[in-house]
Parts: sequence; structure tokens; C-alpha cells
Amino acid sequence: MRDPAPITRVAPAGGWAGLAADMVVLDYDGRHRRRIVLTGVSGATYLLDLAEATHLKDGDGLMLAEGGVVQVIAKAEPLLEITAHSTEGLIRLAWHIGNRHLAAQVFADRILIRRDHVIAHMLEHQGAHIREIEAPFDPEGGAYHEHGHAH
Repeated sequence: MRDPAPITRVAPAGGWAGLAADMVVLDYDGRHRRRIVLTGVSGATYLLDLAEATHLKDGDGLMLAEGGVVQVIAKAEPLLEITAHSTEGLIRLAWHIGNRHLAAQVFADRILIRRDHVIAHMLEHQGAHIREIEAPFDPEGGAYHEHGHAH
């Protein structure tokens, strides 16, 4: 068995060129890392060994020490898609989600959060339209959190 190939640098999506040598498929929690052995879709292993914990985003390139790139793919997760009748309604729902310190991915016309039937019920009583979906999840970084490299 081969030792895991070392990775000590991350290039943001769009900041690397060429074809990826391999891909790693990771959920949101799995994309916030400093040091871990990762397994690519090819079955090869890689030792991610960064100076500090970094939030990896879909399309980022993990730069192999010996050359080449392993592409990060955001894994689809069970989420709630939240919409409202109006922009004001969606803003009000965002406030309720933020007041509960929930991780949320915010768009102009919808909000994504992890599935939680209790929160879904509370939001429906606030006028939300809830739909269960499976999609990659990349929530906003909190005001008090530093997450890795800039995009």
C-alpha cells in the first residue's frame, strides 16, 4: 500500500488549470479541514496537511506536492429550501434562522439550511414555503469565523 500523496496548498476554484488527476467528494463538514487523509474517487489516498483549518469550496484544487491537482467536489446533502411570498418575508425568515445561529446559504430568492423538521415547522408558521432538496451546501461564514482562503 502506498503512502498518501501529500497536499500542502489549496488553489481556489478557477485559480488552477488543466485536468484534475482525481476528485474528492466531501459534504460541508468534511470540507472544513486542516489535516486529514482523503480518499479520491479513484481510490488513491491523499494527506491534506495545511498550516491552518481551511474551508474548501466546490471546485477548489488540492495541489499535489509532486504535481497535479485533486479537485474538491461538494457532496449533495439533505437540505430545506426556504422561500417566501415577498422579499420582505424572506428577510424576516432569514432573521429567524440567524437568531437560532443556524448555518444558512442565502440567495436572492431562497435560503438553504440543513433539514430539521422542528425548524421547518417554526418557519412554516412564519409564512415560509419549505421544500426538501438534495444539493451541495456552502453556508455563509459567520461574522465571528474565519474560513480559509479568500475567493
